[in-house]
Amino acid sequence: MAMRLEDLRPTPGAVKERKRVGRGKSSGHGRTCGRGHKGQKARGTGKVHPWFEGGQTPLHRRLPKIGFKSFTHKEYAIVNLKTLEEKFQANEEVTPERLLEMGIIKKIKDGVKILGDGDLTKPLIVRAHAFSEKAKKAIEAVGGKAEVI
Repeated sequence: MAMRLEDLRPTPGAVKERKRVGRGKSSGHGRTCGRGHKGQKARGTGKVHPWFEGGQTPLHRRLPKIGFKSFTHKEYAIVNLKTLEEKFQANEEVTPERLLEMGIIKKIKDGVKILGDGDLTKPLIVRAHAFSEKAKKAIEAVGGKAEVI
């Protein structure tokens, strides 16, 4: 036999009967209607927002205002030319993934920036997100390539 629409019933205990208040002393919910005596919660809608602390200075006002996060500033993982000189052979390709794999950088954050500290004597193909002017000139001076990703 197929189930029919009129056979559907809510799960027992799922539907509670509405509390009828203010219907005389003997109902158990007369006079104050279960709200107790006086106070904000006894009056009107009696709404108190969840973060209200009874008039005490609230937590969000007691804590200091700290920090600032810029949405335009980029934080680069930094690599110097002297590191590239030590770790790579001539005509080798340098990429952020390779630097991460070799443990030269810990994390790629917003990208990798190559800075000009140290000397470069061998040509390298360097692919990074940013270069300092000095680093770019030094890489190109020895016959390497500085490519911006």
